[in-house]
Amino acid sequence: MAGFARPPRIDDLNTEIQTLKSERKNTPHHIPVQQLPEQDRFSRLLTEKKHFVDTIKMISYRAETSMASLLRDKLSRVDDARALLRHIYHNEVDLIPDLQANTLTIRLHHLTQAAHDRALAYLCEQLNLTNTIFPETNLRIVYQLGSSQIPPDQEV
Repeated sequence: MAGFARPPRIDDLNTEIQTLKSERKNTPHHIPVQQLPEQDRFSRLLTEKKHFVDTIKMISYRAETSMASLLRDKLSRVDDARALLRHIYHNEVDLIPDLQANTLTIRLHHLTQAAHDRALAYLCEQLNLTNTIFPETNLRIVYQLGSSQIPPDQEV
């Protein structure tokens, strides 16, 4: 059977495994940043940028905390508020601008439980009371809980 290489034997493979294991033991586990090539080094945020990012994170956390406190009033288990918010954040929405009425409707899709829908409807009511204007527009944000319906005058 000329031309065919013999398959490696188990003993040969075990020897190779032992060799590779000993090489791995001799490999350093930590490499100082100075020894990394320039393109692979970690870049640190400038102090001003870090403060800016931290400020945004803090504002987001406070906004989420405020929404959670609103939801807690409507949930039987108060510990479910943040979990419900996470579910809401990952749920799909329809964005419906109405330039005649100067509104941007954010239609949230129904959730899996009626109790969660009631809590979300309450959250929408409370958010609508803020009369928030979408940045860099004159469109007032309107939150609405409802089915997915694309208005006939809009493209898909």
